[in-house]
Amino acid sequence: MLNIALPKGRLADRVLERLALAGCGGASLIEGSRRLVVEDPEGNLRYFLVKPSDVAVYVLHGAADVGIVGRDILLETKPDVYELLDLKLGACRMVVAGPPGAGEGVRTRVATKYPNIARKHYADSGREIDLIALNGSIELAPLVGLSDVIVDVVETGGTLRDNGLIILEEIIPISARLIANIASAKFKAEGIDDIMKALSREGN
Repeated sequence: MLNIALPKGRLADRVLERLALAGCGGASLIEGSRRLVVEDPEGNLRYFLVKPSDVAVYVLHGAADVGIVGRDILLETKPDVYELLDLKLGACRMVVAGPPGAGEGVRTRVATKYPNIARKHYADSGREIDLIALNGSIELAPLVGLSDVIVDVVETGGTLRDNGLIILEEIIPISARLIANIASAKFKAEGIDDIMKALSREGN
């Protein structure tokens, strides 16, 4: 069987819909189920629903042959996997945001869940930062003086606007990617190719 790691939430639903339209099935098996592993014997597929940030870990270590993961996670963790396909789902942007005029000093305090991306972004332009790692409510940091700006993923920007923050810089576009375990790409190439074709067909 081809083992597929899917991120819990709306993205998994959209991927399963796309696979179902391509004849791969699976969506009806997972819908309403509380099982952690769901098999589709007819399609020779096995699905895992996992935390989005863990998808690449399952693929890296071979528990899953392929997975669906956001580009933000790939850039932040740099797992040793193959990136096969941009699914053009879950499109958003990695940005620097803060109050108007923030971050213009000699050294900027940056709060983020993405320390590696933030460091690289500022290092590329020769700017110095003090990094503050957070796990949630990133927008709160500049409001209470913890940081000058934040580096985070933004979809519509509504939360920023509601809290008086604006996008100061756009770092990189983000979308969902199909990734594969390096060994699986060799030994399960046919099955992985079928999944790639199915996802590509519905994405065009």
